[in-house]
Amino acid sequence: MKLINIGFGNMVSQDRLVAIVSPDSAPIKRMVQETRERGMLIDATYGRKTASIFIMDSDHVILSALPPEKFGPLDGNTEEKA
Repeated sequence: MKLINIGFGNMVSQDRLVAIVSPDSAPIKRMVQETRERGMLIDATYGRKTASIFIMDSDHVILSALPPEKFGPLDGNTEEKA
């Protein structure tokens, strides 16, 4: 099991990760609010502004203060394919 550091010593399992998205769009903001109401939101920002959102396969949503670019290609391949 490979873990990804999402900031401030917090880790998530790469195997359970579905997507890493930016929090700027309205649909993502709605998804975060709905997840908060269901009690499935994990806030790992330590009071800082949310810069990226992790969507997990268990329907949990995790907020992180690190930008999505920080997590780059997670498979170790830094080359983009066209």
